Amino acid sequence: MAGLAEDVSWALVDAETQSVRRIRTPFGRWAGRVASEGEAVLEADAEAVPFSKVRLRAPVQPGARVFGVGLNYLEHLTRLGRTEAPPHTIAYIKPDSAIVDPGGEITYPAVTATLDFEIELVAVVGRPLREEARASECLLGYTIGNDVSARDAGKQLGSLDLFTQKALDSTAPIGPWIATLDACGGPGQPELDIEMRINGEVRQHDNTRNMIFAMDEILNFVDARVRLRAGDLIFTGSTCGVGLEDGRFLKPGDQFAASIARIGTLTHHIGPQRVLAPERRIGRLGLPA
Repeated sequence: MAGLAEDVSWALVDAETQSVRRIRTPFGRWAGRVASEGEAVLEADAEAVPFSKVRLRAPVQPGARVFGVGLNYLEHLTRLGRTEAPPHTIAYIKPDSAIVDPGGEITYPAVTATLDFEIELVAVVGRPLREEARASECLLGYTIGNDVSARDAGKQLGSLDLFTQKALDSTAPIGPWIATLDACGGPGQPELDIEMRINGEVRQHDNTRNMIFAMDEILNFVDARVRLRAGDLIFTGSTCGVGLEDGRFLKPGDQFAASIARIGTLTHHIGPQRVLAPERRIGRLGLPA
């Protein structure tokens, strides 16, 4: 499943033929059903349109929320000095202004000098969680995300500043499309190889089976705090190999290829670093008569 522009709509993707077929059914009617009932619920156009005629957008339904969890791969934590798994995850939320389309440009924010990367499996909710034995039965499927983070956020305060670290504009590439739940092994814990290449060099490689907190546990953790609804996305944490571990942070011009088995490859790049606007002060004057 993919979002198309400029007349934005959802579409059924055929990666082999590099073509799409527009979906005519409203999102809410098929998101919770397509993984179990198949293509028939989509009412997709019979005529396919080549990729060259469209522009893929981040596969995010308007109004959906983007959540994230962390502390979810032990080797990553070990390299940062932790000796054991944490008792529970931590979570955050990203604004829609953080989202970057496939092939798009990440903004290098003016407020950081240590911009980092994190390839993550992103779960996409198909319908609200109910009383199923496994929360993951409610998923539409999975996509790919790069949780670009400002690592020096909060340094001057001596405490964690997740807002500055995780919510900056144009720092969350998502896509290139959603692979439905059945295509990724069905409900339960996905076991998918993940890999991040930067300028052609492999910087991260792992398998999602190595998550500390299973997919069902992640979904229940978030839903217990904010009720999940159709279209919501959850970044599920990153593995080792990030710049925070070896000091190799990102720079303008870097090119990314984030790949996850059964889904595809999300490409994007970093633009020039923004410059802080000059300070301006405006006052109100009372002039002499």
